[in-house]
Amino acid sequence: MKSNQYLFEEASVPRAVATMAVPTIISMLVVVIYNMADTFFIGKTNDAMQVAAVSLATPVFMVFMALGNLFGIGGSSAISRALGEQRQERARQLSSFCCYGSLGLGLIVAASFLLGMNGILKMIGASENTFQYAKEYLTYISFGGPFIMFGTAFGNILRGEGAAKESMIGNLIGTVTNIILDPVMILWLGWGVTGAAVATVIGNMAACLFYLMHFLKKKSSLSIRLRDFKMGEGIAVGVMAIGIPASLNNILMSCANIVLNNVLAKYGDTPVAAMGVAMKANMLVVLLQIGLCAGIQPLIGYSYGARNSKRLKKVFGFTGLCAVVMGTALTVLMVAARQAVIQAFINDSQVIRYGIQMVIALQLTGPVIGILFLCINTIQGMGKALPSLVLTICRQGLVFIPLVFLLNRLFGLDGVIYAQAAADVVSIILAMLICWRIFAALDRQLKAEQSRIAQE
Repeated sequence: MKSNQYLFEEASVPRAVATMAVPTIISMLVVVIYNMADTFFIGKTNDAMQVAAVSLATPVFMVFMALGNLFGIGGSSAISRALGEQRQERARQLSSFCCYGSLGLGLIVAASFLLGMNGILKMIGASENTFQYAKEYLTYISFGGPFIMFGTAFGNILRGEGAAKESMIGNLIGTVTNIILDPVMILWLGWGVTGAAVATVIGNMAACLFYLMHFLKKKSSLSIRLRDFKMGEGIAVGVMAIGIPASLNNILMSCANIVLNNVLAKYGDTPVAAMGVAMKANMLVVLLQIGLCAGIQPLIGYSYGARNSKRLKKVFGFTGLCAVVMGTALTVLMVAARQAVIQAFINDSQVIRYGIQMVIALQLTGPVIGILFLCINTIQGMGKALPSLVLTICRQGLVFIPLVFLLNRLFGLDGVIYAQAAADVVSIILAMLICWRIFAALDRQLKAEQSRIAQE
């Protein structure tokens, strides 16, 4: 932990950001490759209905990851602040709570999904052509739910104590396993969407095994021992205060995608498949910026816990500059390669035509979308539950979903395609205003504390 403490307190801001963010960016890059691999190999079946089915089912799969983030992001934020306050025992109690909480909730949600599968498929808009494919995919994903949630949670938990490299390795192991198994199960064994789901579950199990071995070998200052499990004394509340907004963000993204797919389905299964491919391609732009901003959250949390406002703001400013540079470069790359990217997934002329338009629409906010993720992760790192909740509900709930219906009514399919970009613009402006107010309030609070200490 001494090297981690040096990183949090004394290392130059560029070095600290690079050390924490680069492994997270690499992890996200691997996630992008994994998500693309599933769609790529399913696309090689030349069956647009299987591609559409996975597009429909993905938001439901993301619920498991969202609930993993309930414990992962909430726990990481609470752990980094506890370490900044030099409360080592509390950090161990937090990590143990996140371990058993993620596994327990994973079992409950998995059972609920399996029992209510047909109702879920109707809710997400599966048609006669896609119903059975989507059911096969989600059935196997549900069985793997506890592993998905635990792996998602502890990828974040390890970053909370500064172990970004170990978090990255676990993510790499899971994703590479998945990518290797995809062509074998989807194409060679001919399992199609079932093969994609099975490969995903096995990959998550491999990541979980790595995280478990990391703790059993006592390479972490945190704990997954049952005797350290505690819910009281603000443990559960501390995790949930940030975890719920973070999880709600992912759940609302899933809900927003379900709404989007339902609206697109009225124009046929082809636009659904095309949007699924376009969103997979867009992950390169979005997830790498999320990786950058999620990577620095422990630095924010530690600096806030240590009451080091100057370092916190330097981390924020430097990361913001990196996000804009990265976002601009990735957007230019994606726009330039838009047709080749879509064609790489599926060779269907109608899907390609819609997909190219959708890729361009999704890139409109690519250069600056990282600012939104930076603001969200900064607010979460500081433990500001209410502002985090406001931003979460705004982007995917209060703004995006109404815009889908409004723009669909006004402009038809074109309006639906550009709804995400419009929602992002509103959310970025709101996020910057909220961060500015929080920083101003922090400065006033620290000045008051210094004045009180001087008087004493």
